[in-house]
Amino acid sequence: MSKVQIKVMDNGPLRVTGDVELIDMDGNKFETKQTFSLCRCGRSSKLPFCDGTHKGTFKSCIRAGKTPDDKQ
Repeated sequence: MSKVQIKVMDNGPLRVTGDVELIDMDGNKFETKQTFSLCRCGRSSKLPFCDGTHKGTFKSCIRAGKTPDDKQ
């Protein structure tokens, strides 16, 4: 099994890479590839996957170990 990585993209989705199983609350599996993006803005027409709808409208830059009030 490969190591799974979830990367928080600036102003965009969660980028998932690795051998991961994505399931809904009923236990149904979503078809995924080795790398896919999960929507964070809630505007995608392909939820839970990102379709790029966020571009220019969603702002979120998160860094590990920092709170939203910390200066970068």
